Amino acid sequence: MAIYPVILCGGAGTRLWPASRPSRPKQFIDLIGDLSLFQQTVRRVAPLAEGGRIVVIAGHAHRRYVEDQLAALGVEGELILEPTGRDSAPAMTAAALWIAREDPDATAVFVASDHYIPDAAAFQQVVTEAIAAAGPGRIVTLGMAPTTPTSAYGYIQPRTAGLSPVERFVEKPGRADAERYLAEGYLWNSGNFIAPVGTLLGELRAFAPDIVDAVAAALPEAGAGRVHALTAAFAEARKISIDYAVMERSDRIWVLPARFEWSDLGAWDAVAATGTAARGLWVADASPGCLVRAAPGMVVATAGVSNLAIVAEPGAVLVCDLANAQAVKGLVEELGRRERAGPGGGAEEGVSLTDMVRDFDRWLKLSALPLWGALGVGADGGFVEALDEDGVAVGDFRRARVQARQAYVFSLGFEWGWGEGYAPLVERGLARFEATNLRPDGLYRTRVTADGATLDDTASLYDQAFVLLATATAAAAGIDGDRQRRTAARTLAALETLRLPQGGWREPGGRPFQANAHMHLLEAVLAWEALEPDGAWTATADAIVGLARAHFIDAGGGFLREFFAEDWRPAEGEAGRLVEPGHQFEWAWLLTRWGRLRGDAWAVEAARRLFACGERGLDAVRGVAIDELDEDLQPRSSRARLWPQTEWLKAALILAECAEGDERERLLASARAALQGLGLYLKPSGLWHDRLGVDGVFDSDPAPASSLYHIVAASRQLRETLGAVPEIAGLSGRTVRGD
Repeated sequence: MAIYPVILCGGAGTRLWPASRPSRPKQFIDLIGDLSLFQQTVRRVAPLAEGGRIVVIAGHAHRRYVEDQLAALGVEGELILEPTGRDSAPAMTAAALWIAREDPDATAVFVASDHYIPDAAAFQQVVTEAIAAAGPGRIVTLGMAPTTPTSAYGYIQPRTAGLSPVERFVEKPGRADAERYLAEGYLWNSGNFIAPVGTLLGELRAFAPDIVDAVAAALPEAGAGRVHALTAAFAEARKISIDYAVMERSDRIWVLPARFEWSDLGAWDAVAATGTAARGLWVADASPGCLVRAAPGMVVATAGVSNLAIVAEPGAVLVCDLANAQAVKGLVEELGRRERAGPGGGAEEGVSLTDMVRDFDRWLKLSALPLWGALGVGADGGFVEALDEDGVAVGDFRRARVQARQAYVFSLGFEWGWGEGYAPLVERGLARFEATNLRPDGLYRTRVTADGATLDDTASLYDQAFVLLATATAAAAGIDGDRQRRTAARTLAALETLRLPQGGWREPGGRPFQANAHMHLLEAVLAWEALEPDGAWTATADAIVGLARAHFIDAGGGFLREFFAEDWRPAEGEAGRLVEPGHQFEWAWLLTRWGRLRGDAWAVEAARRLFACGERGLDAVRGVAIDELDEDLQPRSSRARLWPQTEWLKAALILAECAEGDERERLLASARAALQGLGLYLKPSGLWHDRLGVDGVFDSDPAPASSLYHIVAASRQLRETLGAVPEIAGLSGRTVRGD
């Protein structure tokens, strides 16, 4: 069995600015010792290449660095060149396809080019064990034994001790979660993977066939030479990490614990910890714990300072507290924003909330909806799942919720007078959706292919709720109202098959007893109640609120849980303790609407308590609402997706309409902060980021179409509140520019 070490040279090393730049990223710099990190990696993996060859995958811009640094070591390797960076999943696919063409029985050892592992022998011993473990058709990752509860790394939960199947991958956590993971035996996710190439390609074809197809089309023909340039077709591969594309979804992933010294040298504090990273001429007096790097021809002098990183490069100097080294990424992003905006660009102080809303509406009207109305719609009228940063459609499937949500979005665009062409988009989209997703029982299946073939015939309550919301919104906008009423009546009647004798509705997809699907059903029936006040919608809304009052909302804490047992008591284990700030805000918004319709004082008071619980999930440093709390309202996952920001905004606005005096002012200030937080995610192009890490760095995944529903719903509430609260125009804040 031949072994092919694959060195992945992607990544920009932004947190190590200004030494690391896009033109010369950290793996090609002598950060530690006389050799670059790339050269150290080559030396470390070279003895593993039994019967195979070293493979390096890098961008065209870095070809010279790779070739020169390999030559300096006297080592030969195969070089695969990417025309553009598409993250680790396409890169690993390219290497696996190339190796499989050379030797289909080979095993690949995927390693990063920029990790610090001083004990090469210990590394080689563990990898040799992993190669043997991968033989039966497994993908083995190395899980590093944690030495401290840090938020700098992702974590892996093994199922058992030793070599073990992976129970789950966990995003970079907050401090409290990191401490818990350390105590519970979790491992750090090193990002090293060992697998037979046939096994890896099989999982890629199962979970990301579009990537395999795009990369295969870009693979050059076999020929002489050691440089293999991927063609421009590589840019068609969606940009996604291997963790999201395969590792978090496959049942073939195993983890092997490793205990050698390891660091990904992600920031200057990690570099300083090695004790070997100082460079250049430094004159110091009483300056303990500092890391100083001075470029040739520069001098750095310090006196009476401690624990600083000082990196002096021609044209740029960084000075930062080593305890705050992760913040460098944000500084680089801000520099980029200023460069794009030009003189005087960026956020402005003293702008009224009305002006912020105006800018937000302009972004929606002139950028987002036109982009998604053009590139986010298939030739058959169906709506695409996501768009990458180049506006290329991503995903070869269609989910029911996305089809319904996009119909909601474009119905409002038409109603607001933003484009006559949006009505035909809604009509064609819903017609195609009905043709491909409608089941014989009157409910809609979850997922189909782009050609309409069934992938998942489940009719989830969640999806039916969005069908009802889409039809109500289209009817209110005057888009084929009779047809929308017939569809809604049929769907509501068909939902009786999901109604439970103990109250509420069963969710056939996923966990059967949950609050979330009921929340969206409440939103939908309230929309229909506004159109048909004498219909069955009122009783349905009241039943959902009754269930929330009796079971979903904790009587003592005032917070809302997510998952329940059959008797509507909290589910056992972690699921029953989960509290999502975004859903506290969303239920607060809905209960306020329902309470005003019914004149029910309990509902408005419950909404205020829910909002206060949601506020426990606000991160003042990043200015965003995080994803998860536990039942003690302590952070459980500090990752921050886009959608909780919109729900924070909607809840603050509607509660401000019901408040007076200082409380109204406080809620409007909270709404302004929520709009600023939302603005962090929005891109001028009309796209957006979806996930913000605990380190303040956005992921690089495509923009999911499903987020547009949340964004437009927030805009709708802003319009309503602007009309209801006159003094909103006088509040000042920062402009949201979507950059």
